[in-house]
Amino acid sequence: MAFMRRHAPAVLAHLALLGLWAWATTYGGVPRFILPGPLETLRALAAPQIDWPRHLLVTATQAFGGFALAVVVGVALAVVFTWSAALRRALMPLLVTLNLIPKVALAPLFIVWLGYGIVPNIAITFVISFFPIVITTARGLAEVEPELLDLVRVVRATRWQVFRKIQLPSALPYLFSGMRVAAVLAIAGTVVGEFVGSEAGLGFVMMAVQGTLDTPSMVMALILITLVGVAMYLAVVALERAAVTEDARLR
Repeated sequence: MAFMRRHAPAVLAHLALLGLWAWATTYGGVPRFILPGPLETLRALAAPQIDWPRHLLVTATQAFGGFALAVVVGVALAVVFTWSAALRRALMPLLVTLNLIPKVALAPLFIVWLGYGIVPNIAITFVISFFPIVITTARGLAEVEPELLDLVRVVRATRWQVFRKIQLPSALPYLFSGMRVAAVLAIAGTVVGEFVGSEAGLGFVMMAVQGTLDTPSMVMALILITLVGVAMYLAVVALERAAVTEDARLR
């Protein structure tokens, strides 16, 4: 019951949006070629010319692959910045400069450098979602009370013990905050890659059916892209809860 009470407002809001969509296409005078109704959109899944499971799997693989790579590299680099002030002063401004480059403008270059397929799209997803993770994690690792660090140095704690027992638990809220932002950006990066140059994926489907004005398939692809993003965001939330619970247990 507590679960239902907590999530009931969100469920009702989504149902209200679905109802507004159905009303607009049925009674609101919205032409079907501009916005098809929910049932018509759902029937697009039966289109024999579109292999929906394959395209969904490709998009999910690229999104989760690029995001996971961004988490691993971002956290590792944040730890390096924490352990080496010289590297932080040298590389952090460079990362800021690189982050100012429009990521959409990089997509065609990645296609030229890496060719078509999953690899360049994973690279685009990684580039777009990497920066929030490294910035927030580095900040979380650095924002530890100096008195606490002085205390553990007095008892001759190793660098790994300081990191594991003090810095990492303190940085967890920052890390997962960055991961939530990166999860949203990862979906955008994947779709950008599929728009620019791809032979599969939900973004590719949207571009392929655009010329025939197959609006139901375009909307269906958009819904599936959103569901991939929701799955990634919920995975981050679940991982955050597990990490916080495990940290509390160890303490």
